[in-house]
Amino acid sequence: MSNILIINAHHYYPFAEGKLNGTLVHMADELLRAKGHKTRIVEVDKGWDVEQELENHQWADIVVLQTPVNWMGVPWNFKKYMDEVYTAGMSGALCNGDGRTEEKPKANYGGGGTLTGKQYMLSLTFNAPEESFSNPDEYLFRGKSVDDLLFPMHMNFRFFGMTLLETFACYDVMKNPEVEKDFQRFIQHLQANITG
Repeated sequence: MSNILIINAHHYYPFAEGKLNGTLVHMADELLRAKGHKTRIVEVDKGWDVEQELENHQWADIVVLQTPVNWMGVPWNFKKYMDEVYTAGMSGALCNGDGRTEEKPKANYGGGGTLTGKQYMLSLTFNAPEESFSNPDEYLFRGKSVDDLLFPMHMNFRFFGMTLLETFACYDVMKNPEVEKDFQRFIQHLQANITG
């Protein structure tokens, strides 16, 4: 069984209270614990302790990032979390610097991760409809995928040596939500990618 860190990166707004992301976190926690995994949950909006978060990442076999996508990226409070926690982890907790050496100062940038053998999964909520992605005729994303859009997040985890589990996404959650279908797909996704 695995140790699983679930990070709820939602930031409260009056028009987006975080109920969907909170419910997905709760569902993941319940399902994973029922299958014998150990879980820890971090709610970024409630604040964090940097040393505890470094320990959480070292403890975890899998990190699940549950986040809305705001303006094509993660909420600002999770970016602050990354700036504080991940920068503190550069001294060996998450990586040994940036991977370069004095002998090869221009090679292997990003290859210093100390979390090799660990995995991560992005679970995303979008206002955008699913059809707006991976279609070259669509106005905004021009054929790009969800993972293309979240490329910087993938690189952050890769910087620590972690490998990707398949990304999950709920689409059109504000204008045309299909919450019950999303919940069913989420359970199937966790079963296929984590619980077996």
